[in-house]
Amino acid sequence: MRNVLSAILFATLAAPFASHAQDVTVLVQPGAKPNGPDVYPTIQNAIDHAPEPGPNGRVTIRITPGTYHERLWIPRNRPNLTLVGLGKPEDTVITSDHFAKQSGGTFFTQTVEVLGDGFRAANLTVENSAGNVGQAVAVAVLADRAIFKHCRFLGYQDTLFANWGRQFYTDDYVEGAVDYVFGNATAVFSKTEFHTVAPGYITAQSRLSETEPTGYVIRDSHLTFAPGADGTAMTDNAAHKTAHGVFFGRPWRNYSRVIFINTNIDKGLEPAGWSDWNNGGILKTAFYAEHNSTGPGASPSTRSPEARRLTAADLKHFETREFLKGKDNWNPEAEAAQLP
Repeated sequence: MRNVLSAILFATLAAPFASHAQDVTVLVQPGAKPNGPDVYPTIQNAIDHAPEPGPNGRVTIRITPGTYHERLWIPRNRPNLTLVGLGKPEDTVITSDHFAKQSGGTFFTQTVEVLGDGFRAANLTVENSAGNVGQAVAVAVLADRAIFKHCRFLGYQDTLFANWGRQFYTDDYVEGAVDYVFGNATAVFSKTEFHTVAPGYITAQSRLSETEPTGYVIRDSHLTFAPGADGTAMTDNAAHKTAHGVFFGRPWRNYSRVIFINTNIDKGLEPAGWSDWNNGGILKTAFYAEHNSTGPGASPSTRSPEARRLTAADLKHFETREFLKGKDNWNPEAEAAQLP
């Protein structure tokens, strides 16, 4: 009976993805027999053993709601892979708790590592639950044409390592405190909430030269802050500033580039906006800008004097399609629309 029910569930859930004969759709269901070919007990087992699609085909792995204590690796030889949680983003959670001091460095801590080009994910939460113990990555993305939609990324320091390739994030939620979006990808975050839980830095982008096309564009998004993230604490029944609050970002490399466009900012952002990471004139070589910010944290007159003012040409260049199109004229918004 269980096998019959699994088959019925799989057929029902696979139907929306059956538009191309060369595509493959499988299901993750805890307790299933390992190695498929249609239903798998763990997400990594499905990644490793799902049948190969036809030419230019895609493997879609649909994941039964639950908490998965897994560390996932999507290799380069597994391109065009989609992970879809069956429910709300908070219903399907992939979690681990590795951190740098324990694991031998930042880049051995990620809960999910994406190397395969053309990766997509929807309706998932990825968490590094290590907490305030130093670097602890939830997701590392080193893949071109990666899309995350309706996803949640939870951590404290170095939550999301967006480091290589073109990446598009839409309708997502990213949480952390210190440098919690970092790396050198060419990435756009659209309609995304960045929730800062303690004093720190939202971004630490690492563009290496003025001619690199990389950077983070954050548009039509929302910056929110947990109580105390602005660096205040209650002493003697009164609020006092005990530390700096939250900055848009600080430059991991000299030509760091981050742009906020049409972003709603709650109270809690440091008035200067940008930190120089105690590195003298580095803000002069970085490209930091915001345009048309709103909300109680929008304060363009108090921003660091090195912050750029965007021209009409800049605004066109930082539109999603333009910034991410590359030589193949990639349309991430159209592809994201195919995801639930």
